Amino acid sequence: MEYTTLGNTGLTVSKICLGCMSFGDPDWREWVLDEEEGKELVERALELGVNFFDTANMYSNGESERILGEALEGHREEAVVATKGYFRMDESNPNSGGLSRKAIEQELENSLDRLGMETVDLYQIHRLDQATPIEETLRALDDAVRRGKVRYLGASSMWAHEFAEALHASDRLGLDRFATMQNHYNLVYREEEREMLPLCEKENVGTIPWSPLARGYLTRPDDDVDATERGETEEHLYRHPYREGGGPEVNARVEELADEKGVKMAQIALAWQFHKEWVDAPIVGTTSVEHLEDAVEALDIDLSDSDVEWLEEPYEPVRVSGHD
Repeated sequence: MEYTTLGNTGLTVSKICLGCMSFGDPDWREWVLDEEEGKELVERALELGVNFFDTANMYSNGESERILGEALEGHREEAVVATKGYFRMDESNPNSGGLSRKAIEQELENSLDRLGMETVDLYQIHRLDQATPIEETLRALDDAVRRGKVRYLGASSMWAHEFAEALHASDRLGLDRFATMQNHYNLVYREEEREMLPLCEKENVGTIPWSPLARGYLTRPDDDVDATERGETEEHLYRHPYREGGGPEVNARVEELADEKGVKMAQIALAWQFHKEWVDAPIVGTTSVEHLEDAVEALDIDLSDSDVEWLEEPYEPVRVSGHD
Protein backbone atom coordinates (compact mmCIF):
# COMPACT_ATOMS: atom_id res chain seq x y z
CA MET A 1 0.00 0.00 0.00
CA GLU A 2 1.09 3.57 -0.65
CA TYR A 3 0.25 6.41 1.70
CA THR A 4 0.00 10.18 1.45
CA THR A 5 -0.86 13.11 3.66
CA LEU A 6 -4.40 14.39 3.27
CA GLY A 7 -4.32 17.88 1.83
CA ASN A 8 -2.56 20.37 4.07
CA THR A 9 -3.09 18.26 7.19
CA GLY A 10 -0.62 15.90 8.83
CA LEU A 11 -3.06 13.03 8.54
CA THR A 12 -1.64 9.97 6.78
CA VAL A 13 -4.08 8.03 4.61
CA SER A 14 -3.85 5.18 2.14
CA LYS A 15 -3.96 6.27 -1.50
CA ILE A 16 -7.16 4.26 -1.80
CA CYS A 17 -10.19 5.18 0.25
CA LEU A 18 -12.76 2.41 0.61
CA GLY A 19 -16.20 3.81 -0.13
CA CYS A 20 -18.82 2.19 2.09
CA MET A 21 -21.97 3.06 0.18
CA SER A 22 -21.96 -0.47 -1.22
CA PHE A 23 -22.82 -2.21 2.03
CA GLY A 24 -25.55 -1.85 4.58
CA ASP A 25 -29.08 -2.94 3.74
CA PRO A 26 -30.06 -4.51 0.38
CA ASP A 27 -33.60 -3.21 0.94
CA TRP A 28 -32.18 0.31 0.44
CA ARG A 29 -30.60 -0.53 -2.94
CA GLU A 30 -30.63 -3.96 -4.60
CA TRP A 31 -26.88 -3.97 -5.20
CA VAL A 32 -25.94 -3.24 -1.58
CA LEU A 33 -24.11 -5.98 0.31
CA ASP A 34 -25.42 -7.35 3.58
CA GLU A 35 -23.71 -6.90 6.94
CA GLU A 36 -21.50 -9.99 6.81
CA GLU A 37 -20.24 -9.20 3.31
CA GLY A 38 -19.59 -5.57 4.22
CA LYS A 39 -17.52 -6.54 7.24
CA GLU A 40 -15.56 -9.00 5.09
CA LEU A 41 -14.64 -6.12 2.74
CA VAL A 42 -13.46 -3.95 5.62
CA GLU A 43 -11.40 -6.79 7.06
CA ARG A 44 -9.69 -7.46 3.73
CA ALA A 45 -9.09 -3.75 3.20
CA LEU A 46 -7.26 -3.53 6.52
CA GLU A 47 -5.16 -6.56 5.58
CA LEU A 48 -4.20 -4.83 2.33
CA GLY A 49 -3.12 -1.69 4.18
CA VAL A 50 -6.17 0.44 3.41
CA ASN A 51 -6.71 2.71 6.41
CA PHE A 52 -9.13 5.26 4.92
CA PHE A 53 -12.89 4.61 4.94
CA ASP A 54 -15.68 6.87 3.70
CA THR A 55 -19.36 6.52 4.58
CA ALA A 56 -22.38 8.80 5.10
CA ASN A 57 -25.40 8.93 7.35
CA MET A 58 -27.78 8.45 4.42
CA TYR A 59 -26.13 5.26 3.11
CA SER A 60 -28.66 2.53 3.88
CA ASN A 61 -30.26 5.00 6.30
CA GLY A 62 -27.38 4.71 8.75
CA GLU A 63 -26.69 1.00 8.42
CA SER A 64 -23.43 1.61 6.55
CA GLU A 65 -22.09 3.66 9.47
CA ARG A 66 -23.13 1.03 12.01
CA ILE A 67 -21.56 -1.83 10.07
CA LEU A 68 -18.35 0.10 9.46
CA GLY A 69 -18.06 0.99 13.13
CA GLU A 70 -18.49 -2.62 14.19
CA ALA A 71 -16.08 -3.86 11.51
CA LEU A 72 -13.39 -1.50 12.79
CA GLU A 73 -13.56 -2.76 16.39
CA GLY A 74 -9.96 -3.20 17.49
CA HIS A 75 -8.68 -1.06 14.62
CA ARG A 76 -9.90 2.38 15.63
CA GLU A 77 -6.44 3.89 16.09
CA GLU A 78 -5.12 2.79 12.69
CA ALA A 79 -8.28 3.64 10.75
CA VAL A 80 -9.19 7.05 9.35
CA VAL A 81 -12.97 7.32 9.21
CA ALA A 82 -14.89 9.87 7.17
CA THR A 83 -18.65 10.35 7.18
CA LYS A 84 -21.05 12.91 5.78
CA GLY A 85 -24.28 14.73 6.57
CA TYR A 86 -26.78 16.83 4.62
CA PHE A 87 -29.51 14.66 3.09
CA ARG A 88 -32.71 14.28 5.11
CA MET A 89 -32.74 11.16 7.26
CA ASP A 90 -36.40 11.31 8.29
CA GLU A 91 -39.00 12.48 5.78
CA SER A 92 -41.29 13.51 8.63
CA ASN A 93 -38.59 15.72 10.19
CA PRO A 94 -37.32 18.57 7.99
CA ASN A 95 -34.54 19.27 10.50
CA SER A 96 -33.02 15.82 9.95
CA GLY A 97 -31.35 17.20 6.84
CA GLY A 98 -29.66 20.34 5.64
CA LEU A 99 -26.79 22.19 7.28
CA SER A 100 -28.41 24.31 9.96
CA ARG A 101 -26.80 24.25 13.40
CA LYS A 102 -29.57 21.98 14.68
CA ALA A 103 -29.23 19.54 11.78
CA ILE A 104 -25.45 19.38 12.01
CA GLU A 105 -25.36 18.88 15.77
CA GLN A 106 -28.04 16.21 15.95
CA GLU A 107 -27.03 14.29 12.83
CA LEU A 108 -23.35 14.30 13.81
CA GLU A 109 -24.29 12.84 17.20
CA ASN A 110 -26.41 10.19 15.48
CA SER A 111 -23.52 9.31 13.17
CA LEU A 112 -21.10 9.01 16.08
CA ASP A 113 -23.56 6.75 17.92
CA ARG A 114 -23.87 4.44 14.92
CA LEU A 115 -20.12 4.39 14.36
CA GLY A 116 -19.51 3.75 18.05
CA MET A 117 -16.97 6.56 18.11
CA GLU A 118 -16.51 9.66 20.25
CA THR A 119 -14.72 11.50 17.44
CA VAL A 120 -14.84 11.12 13.67
CA ASP A 121 -11.66 11.88 11.74
CA LEU A 122 -13.27 13.68 8.79
CA TYR A 123 -16.79 15.11 8.82
CA GLN A 124 -18.02 16.29 5.43
CA ILE A 125 -20.99 18.25 4.18
CA HIS A 126 -22.55 15.96 1.60
CA ARG A 127 -23.73 18.90 -0.50
CA LEU A 128 -24.15 22.65 0.02
CA ASP A 129 -27.33 23.80 1.76
CA GLN A 130 -28.63 26.78 -0.19
CA ALA A 131 -31.24 27.51 2.52
CA THR A 132 -28.72 28.04 5.33
CA PRO A 133 -26.21 30.92 5.51
CA ILE A 134 -22.73 29.52 5.02
CA GLU A 135 -21.58 31.35 8.16
CA GLU A 136 -24.06 29.37 10.28
CA THR A 137 -22.88 26.09 8.79
CA LEU A 138 -19.21 26.96 9.25
CA ARG A 139 -19.68 28.06 12.86
CA ALA A 140 -21.53 24.85 13.71
CA LEU A 141 -18.79 22.77 12.09
CA ASP A 142 -16.06 24.75 13.85
CA ASP A 143 -17.82 24.18 17.18
CA ALA A 144 -17.84 20.43 16.48
CA VAL A 145 -14.07 20.53 16.02
CA ARG A 146 -13.58 22.55 19.20
CA ARG A 147 -15.78 20.13 21.18
CA GLY A 148 -13.61 17.23 20.03
CA LYS A 149 -16.38 15.59 18.00
CA VAL A 150 -14.56 16.08 14.68
CA ARG A 151 -10.86 16.24 13.77
CA TYR A 152 -11.04 17.60 10.22
CA LEU A 153 -13.74 19.13 8.04
CA GLY A 154 -14.52 18.30 4.44
CA ALA A 155 -16.87 19.43 1.67
CA SER A 156 -18.37 17.68 -1.33
CA SER A 157 -19.51 18.57 -4.82
CA MET A 158 -20.40 22.22 -5.36
CA TRP A 159 -19.47 25.07 -7.70
CA ALA A 160 -15.90 26.29 -7.36
CA HIS A 161 -17.03 29.85 -6.56
CA GLU A 162 -19.16 28.49 -3.69
CA PHE A 163 -16.21 26.58 -2.29
CA ALA A 164 -13.96 29.63 -2.61
CA GLU A 165 -16.55 31.70 -0.74
CA ALA A 166 -16.73 29.11 2.04
CA LEU A 167 -12.95 29.00 2.44
CA HIS A 168 -12.80 32.82 2.48
CA ALA A 169 -15.57 32.98 5.10
CA SER A 170 -13.71 30.54 7.34
CA ASP A 171 -10.54 32.61 7.08
CA ARG A 172 -12.42 35.87 7.66
CA LEU A 173 -14.21 34.52 10.75
CA GLY A 174 -11.21 32.64 12.15
CA LEU A 175 -12.96 29.28 11.86
CA ASP A 176 -11.63 25.82 11.05
CA ARG A 177 -11.69 25.53 7.26
CA PHE A 178 -12.46 22.66 4.93
CA ALA A 179 -9.41 20.42 4.58
CA THR A 180 -10.82 18.22 1.81
CA MET A 181 -13.06 18.26 -1.24
CA GLN A 182 -14.91 15.12 -2.30
CA ASN A 183 -15.78 15.83 -5.90
CA HIS A 184 -16.94 14.03 -9.04
CA TYR A 185 -13.91 13.16 -11.17
CA ASN A 186 -12.89 10.40 -13.57
CA LEU A 187 -11.59 9.84 -17.10
CA VAL A 188 -15.00 10.52 -18.68
CA TYR A 189 -15.96 13.38 -16.37
CA ARG A 190 -13.17 15.95 -16.11
CA GLU A 191 -15.09 19.22 -15.77
CA GLU A 192 -13.52 19.64 -12.31
CA GLU A 193 -10.18 20.35 -14.00
CA ARG A 194 -11.47 23.76 -15.11
CA GLU A 195 -11.89 25.43 -11.70
CA MET A 196 -12.37 23.15 -8.69
CA LEU A 197 -9.17 21.15 -8.86
CA PRO A 198 -6.92 24.18 -9.52
CA LEU A 199 -8.66 25.94 -6.62
CA CYS A 200 -8.01 22.98 -4.31
CA GLU A 201 -4.38 22.87 -5.40
CA LYS A 202 -3.97 26.60 -4.75
CA GLU A 203 -5.66 26.39 -1.33
CA ASN A 204 -3.84 23.18 -0.29
CA VAL A 205 -7.16 21.33 -0.01
CA GLY A 206 -6.98 17.56 -0.35
CA THR A 207 -9.15 15.90 -3.01
CA ILE A 208 -10.82 12.52 -2.61
CA PRO A 209 -12.87 12.05 -5.81
CA TRP A 210 -16.04 10.01 -5.86
CA SER A 211 -16.99 7.73 -8.74
CA PRO A 212 -13.42 7.27 -10.05
CA LEU A 213 -14.72 4.38 -12.17
CA ALA A 214 -17.70 6.36 -13.48
CA ARG A 215 -20.31 4.14 -11.82
CA GLY A 216 -18.77 1.12 -13.54
CA TYR A 217 -18.63 2.67 -17.02
CA LEU A 218 -14.83 2.42 -17.00
CA THR A 219 -14.79 -1.20 -15.83
CA ARG A 220 -16.09 -2.84 -19.00
CA PRO A 221 -16.63 -2.09 -22.71
CA ASP A 222 -19.34 0.42 -23.53
CA ASP A 223 -21.66 -2.25 -24.98
CA ASP A 224 -21.58 -4.30 -21.76
CA VAL A 225 -22.12 -1.61 -19.15
CA ASP A 226 -25.92 -1.78 -18.94
CA ALA A 227 -25.70 -5.43 -17.92
CA THR A 228 -24.61 -4.52 -14.39
CA GLU A 229 -27.20 -4.79 -11.64
CA ARG A 230 -26.51 -1.24 -10.55
CA GLY A 231 -26.84 0.03 -14.11
CA GLU A 232 -30.15 -1.79 -14.58
CA THR A 233 -31.71 -0.72 -11.29
CA GLU A 234 -30.61 2.93 -11.11
CA GLU A 235 -29.68 3.95 -14.65
CA HIS A 236 -26.68 5.86 -13.31
CA LEU A 237 -25.13 6.19 -16.74
CA TYR A 238 -28.07 8.25 -17.92
CA ARG A 239 -27.90 10.62 -14.95
CA HIS A 240 -24.23 11.37 -15.55
CA PRO A 241 -22.85 12.37 -18.96
CA TYR A 242 -20.36 9.53 -19.31
CA ARG A 243 -21.57 8.64 -22.80
CA GLU A 244 -21.69 12.23 -23.98
CA GLY A 245 -18.88 13.88 -25.91
CA GLY A 246 -15.88 11.59 -26.22
CA GLY A 247 -16.94 9.13 -23.52
CA PRO A 248 -17.31 6.04 -25.72
CA GLU A 249 -13.90 6.65 -27.34
CA VAL A 250 -12.26 7.10 -23.92
CA ASN A 251 -13.89 3.85 -22.82
CA ALA A 252 -12.51 2.10 -25.91
CA ARG A 253 -9.00 3.41 -25.25
CA VAL A 254 -9.14 2.25 -21.62
CA GLU A 255 -10.06 -1.21 -22.90
CA GLU A 256 -7.26 -1.17 -25.49
CA LEU A 257 -4.58 -0.07 -23.03
CA ALA A 258 -5.77 -2.61 -20.46
CA ASP A 259 -5.44 -5.39 -23.05
CA GLU A 260 -1.99 -4.12 -24.00
CA LYS A 261 -0.77 -4.15 -20.40
CA GLY A 262 -2.58 -7.34 -19.43
CA VAL A 263 -4.65 -5.71 -16.70
CA LYS A 264 -8.31 -4.82 -16.16
CA MET A 265 -10.05 -1.72 -17.42
CA ALA A 266 -10.85 -0.62 -13.86
CA GLN A 267 -7.15 -0.79 -13.02
CA ILE A 268 -6.24 1.52 -15.90
CA ALA A 269 -8.91 4.02 -14.84
CA LEU A 270 -7.60 3.99 -11.27
CA ALA A 271 -3.97 4.16 -12.35
CA TRP A 272 -4.85 7.34 -14.25
CA GLN A 273 -6.19 8.81 -10.98
CA PHE A 274 -3.03 7.80 -9.10
CA HIS A 275 -0.94 9.66 -11.68
CA LYS A 276 -2.79 12.92 -10.99
CA GLU A 277 -0.89 14.96 -8.42
CA TRP A 278 -3.99 16.85 -7.31
CA VAL A 279 -5.75 13.60 -6.32
CA ASP A 280 -4.97 12.39 -2.81
CA ALA A 281 -7.09 9.25 -2.65
CA PRO A 282 -9.96 8.25 -4.94
CA ILE A 283 -12.94 6.74 -3.16
CA VAL A 284 -13.32 3.22 -4.48
CA GLY A 285 -16.67 1.57 -3.92
CA THR A 286 -16.83 -2.16 -4.51
CA THR A 287 -19.07 -5.14 -3.91
CA SER A 288 -16.36 -7.83 -3.96
CA VAL A 289 -13.05 -8.59 -2.32
CA GLU A 290 -11.62 -9.40 -5.76
CA HIS A 291 -12.35 -5.90 -7.05
CA LEU A 292 -10.83 -4.39 -3.93
CA GLU A 293 -7.66 -6.39 -4.50
CA ASP A 294 -7.64 -5.27 -8.14
CA ALA A 295 -7.81 -1.65 -6.98
CA VAL A 296 -4.81 -2.08 -4.71
CA GLU A 297 -2.84 -3.77 -7.51
CA ALA A 298 -3.54 -0.75 -9.72
CA LEU A 299 -1.13 1.25 -7.57
CA ASP A 300 1.69 -0.68 -9.24
CA ILE A 301 0.63 0.11 -12.81
CA ASP A 302 2.93 2.60 -14.48
CA LEU A 303 1.43 4.91 -17.07
CA SER A 304 3.73 6.96 -19.24
CA ASP A 305 2.99 10.59 -20.05
CA SER A 306 2.05 9.47 -23.54
CA ASP A 307 -0.35 6.86 -22.08
CA VAL A 308 -2.08 9.54 -20.03
CA GLU A 309 -2.29 11.94 -22.98
CA TRP A 310 -3.67 9.21 -25.24
CA LEU A 311 -6.37 8.26 -22.71
CA GLU A 312 -7.38 11.89 -22.26
CA GLU A 313 -7.29 13.00 -25.90
CA PRO A 314 -10.89 12.09 -26.93
CA TYR A 315 -12.46 13.93 -23.99
CA GLU A 316 -14.88 16.72 -24.84
CA PRO A 317 -16.61 19.16 -22.47
CA VAL A 318 -19.87 17.82 -21.05
CA ARG A 319 -22.65 19.18 -18.85
CA VAL A 320 -21.85 19.63 -15.19
CA SER A 321 -23.06 16.67 -13.16
CA GLY A 322 -23.00 15.74 -9.51
CA HIS A 323 -23.95 18.94 -7.73
CA ASP A 324 -26.14 21.14 -9.89
